Amino acid sequence: MSSPRADAKKGLRASRLESARPRLTVEVRGRARRRVRSWTRRELGRRLRLAMRLAGIRGELALSLADDAELLALNRQFAGEDHATDVLSFSQREGQGAAQPAANDGPLGDIIISVETAARQAESGGRTLLAELFHLAVHGLAHLIGYDHATAAEEKVMFGWEARLRARVSARRSRTR
Repeated sequence: MSSPRADAKKGLRASRLESARPRLTVEVRGRARRRVRSWTRRELGRRLRLAMRLAGIRGELALSLADDAELLALNRQFAGEDHATDVLSFSQREGQGAAQPAANDGPLGDIIISVETAARQAESGGRTLLAELFHLAVHGLAHLIGYDHATAAEEKVMFGWEARLRARVSARRSRTR
């Protein structure tokens, strides 16, 4: 049996670890429910949470897996573009940028992925749906912390950051299996 002091220390360590963990909600809606199994949703959440921790990103993130119709409507409304897209990101921290990914623990933002588009991209690229969803989630995360790909130079930096983060997640997952 442990002492009250030891229990208090354990509680303090646990609360510190808990506060350093990113908070992630994953929602599946619309026609995406037909394509995303519960295991895929859970595993995508595990991988994205790990990616956030490895990148030093704290805070709250909402990931929504939706359909082409929803992304078309959002793309029209917020980007003025009349086509569905694979992923959209909506930041709650506008202007903070990539230099401070862990600056605070508040809301980070929302990532919305079209599962229908992701499935087509996965099939054409010879990847699993889970791999494509994770790829798109990391891309959305990069946008939320301030990366962009408007120029070739920005694209090189952003896509490099994404690739390194996905590799770190893959390496960490293979060590824990």
